[in-house]
Amino acid sequence: MKEFFIRRDRSDAPPGIERRTLIRIDDEGVIVFADHHAESVLGYEASELEGRKVQCILAARQDDPFAPAHRHRIENGESILITFRHREGFFFTAGLSLRMDIRDADQAASACISQRDHSPVDHRLIRLMETSAHLGLWELDINSNEMTWTDGMYQLLELRPGSEITPEQALFYCQSSQGRIRARIRRCIRSGQPFSVTLDLLTARQKIRQVTLTGRALKTGERIQRLGGTLIDQTREQREHLARRQAEQLLGATINATSDLIVAVDRALNLLHFNQAFARQFELTFGQAPKPGDNINTLLRDYPNERRLIERLWSRAFERDSFVVEMPMAQQHRELPLYEIHYQRLTNDLGDVMGAVHVARDISDRLQSSSSSEYRIQHDPVTGLMNRKAFLARLQHTLEQKSRRDGRNSLLYLDLDGFDHFNEIAGSGTCDRYLRELAGNLGVKVRQRDALARLAGDTFALLIENCPEARARKIADSILELIGGFVFDWQGKQLQTTASGGLLFLDDDSPSNPEQLLTQAADLCHTAKTSGRNRIHAAQAMSQAMDEGTTNVVLEQLRQALDNEQVRLEFQALRPVASVTWGDHIEILTRIPGERPDSPPLTPEAFLPVAERFDLAKRLDRQVIRQTLAWLEQHRLLEPRLKYCGFNLSLASVLDDTFADFMEAALKDSPYAPECFCLEIREAHATQYPDDVAVLCDTLHRIGCRVALDGAGASVESYSLAAKLPVDIIKLDHKIMQHLHDDPVQQVMVEALHKIAAASGKMTVATFIENDDTLRKVRTLGIHYGQGFRLYRPRPLEELTPAEVTLTTGKIGG
Repeated sequence: MKEFFIRRDRSDAPPGIERRTLIRIDDEGVIVFADHHAESVLGYEASELEGRKVQCILAARQDDPFAPAHRHRIENGESILITFRHREGFFFTAGLSLRMDIRDADQAASACISQRDHSPVDHRLIRLMETSAHLGLWELDINSNEMTWTDGMYQLLELRPGSEITPEQALFYCQSSQGRIRARIRRCIRSGQPFSVTLDLLTARQKIRQVTLTGRALKTGERIQRLGGTLIDQTREQREHLARRQAEQLLGATINATSDLIVAVDRALNLLHFNQAFARQFELTFGQAPKPGDNINTLLRDYPNERRLIERLWSRAFERDSFVVEMPMAQQHRELPLYEIHYQRLTNDLGDVMGAVHVARDISDRLQSSSSSEYRIQHDPVTGLMNRKAFLARLQHTLEQKSRRDGRNSLLYLDLDGFDHFNEIAGSGTCDRYLRELAGNLGVKVRQRDALARLAGDTFALLIENCPEARARKIADSILELIGGFVFDWQGKQLQTTASGGLLFLDDDSPSNPEQLLTQAADLCHTAKTSGRNRIHAAQAMSQAMDEGTTNVVLEQLRQALDNEQVRLEFQALRPVASVTWGDHIEILTRIPGERPDSPPLTPEAFLPVAERFDLAKRLDRQVIRQTLAWLEQHRLLEPRLKYCGFNLSLASVLDDTFADFMEAALKDSPYAPECFCLEIREAHATQYPDDVAVLCDTLHRIGCRVALDGAGASVESYSLAAKLPVDIIKLDHKIMQHLHDDPVQQVMVEALHKIAAASGKMTVATFIENDDTLRKVRTLGIHYGQGFRLYRPRPLEELTPAEVTLTTGKIGG
């Protein structure tokens, strides 16, 4: 950036008199500053030049001061003659010389800040200050009656800088305030008292500005020699203030003209604005008259239940653009109007959340009218939620429309734990209030598109529509957390409980009968309750082909196999693909005998949903482990060869606190080392219950067993689980393996999981290897083990026998 002096000799001026102006040009050739003499030299006002290219005042390209021919002479201190273009269009020759060369430092210099002394301020700083603050500075010598102005004063009066004007002429622009200004100046001269006057100013171009004139005495010793002050343009602020007042008056008149309850709050729940209808209803409900600036939490300190619910509603309003709820203003024992409340988030121009507003409309009359009979038929009278009949109709409609949706639907069945105890200590009326407020809190938590219902007593149901499985699990867990943290104050006591839930995932093959789905979800809820309460038990819905009759048949077969210890066991070998490894590596597979000896056995796809629904999965896991260990006990010659024997665990076993004790007792007298056995945990279960799975892994490791994460790669959490979960083996999900040989994206995902596992000291197993192409790609990626029909098909466990060896004493094995 460079500062130049432009000197122009005029023929009509006396000899030796020159006019000059100072301009500052940045490295891009843009004029960033010009002093007030620019108009007399170039014809432009300073404000007109700032921001324009320097070429606008040059006659031709060769006159550019940055051209090499001129730059070297200028930098050497010489003055050059170039041709300029005046604003009026004529050309003239003037001298150009460098005043200052400002360079940016390559590195930041150390600096400090100190208080400025009374030395004169650079006029450029004064001008910058006046321009940005819309003010001017004036000074009056009371002895000579001479007044000096800065550029800002001329700009405010819209006069050309340097125009000759007397103080009396200056007062003319103040119109009706001339007398006040004279009186204030005389008093300031006499007593030294500073003054400030707000007045209307009429500029030279007949524009009215609202300004503030300030002044104070400037003493030399004890005598007042001069007066000085500022003239500040406040036109924009006054207009904004007037517009704001008009807007507030319009807003106040508008919101007070409606009977709806309108209120706005900031992020701290302080009342910003509300109408008279809200104030009246609030005082009627809570016995306090709100005032602007009051905090809602403070106003409701004597109503803890209502305060918590209202906090949740406003918090939800800050997180969402808008939503609607139907509820009374408070959940009290007396009947209060029912409102339809619309919440809307408030944001500024940058998108930051400033607060929220709600508009509540009384719908009590609408609900009590004859036209609302359908509403009463479809809603629970205590909580206002859907009743069982309406919920089943909604579920039926969703099932009919499922083919049109991209995501999948889920059904959550909830049952409060120990709610009967509330009835005994507090009575049915208090329990109704508890359920009504709990329903309000649940309504805040669930998504607006989902359907929440009270089925009967203390049971609720939630239809989660068009939502991925992982997200549905998180919604279910968050609802369980909300119920566990919900506290209801009653006569100095706090009523608090938990809930158990059954989460049923629906797909295209799910039954189309909503009652049947609700029954399956209720069975899962019962399983969660018997497994320890305060938990969610999740499962896929049983297929549509499996009706209740088929379910009962499968259930009977499953119970007979468990009662008689006749579970059929098969095994599938795991083969090393990256390097040769000695020994047998197998996974135990479970089959249930058919109804007749010649019937095919049931596969896990057929009996696992039934086992989970009727709380038999945990018993089945233990039976499989016991039978396997008993068979291995009879074949001790396998002990040197068996390096890995894997068992799949159900969610019930994962959440069973006694499973590790069972495993330790089962292996206590076994001739096989505990490290031979590996318990495989599904990734979906690890994602839903990471803490429980981590505790189970640590407990099994203390016993000496290994743990595998089965189904890795099925979700985005796979990479975090593979790195952080204390497991020994990562088994890749079959979905990520299906098109591995020709899908580069899946290849990158598998390679990433393998590298994460290898870096954390874990083995990797590729499942679902069905062809040579997949096998070759698995080897290329360096996966340790493979599993699939291409390598080894499942076989009965009886075929896992030691190799036959002929000795002099006879044959062993075989």
